[in-house]
Amino acid sequence: MVLTRRRQIGENIRAARRRAHLTQEEVARRAGIERHTLNRIEGGHAAARLDTLILTADAIGLPLAQLVRE
Repeated sequence: MVLTRRRQIGENIRAARRRAHLTQEEVARRAGIERHTLNRIEGGHAAARLDTLILTADAIGLPLAQLVRE
């Protein structure tokens, strides 16, 4: 259940990033995280801390709730 939700959040982040025409590099730089970290989150291979999710949402320009919806 948790893994499924984590993957969904990663997919939401990837889709939002692409809709905004941003690369992983751009979002990672804006959020102050490593591109590799963002890649692992988008792929559902790493759990993101709340702070990282907030920074990522801000970097993409979306409300946090939109990234974590199911």
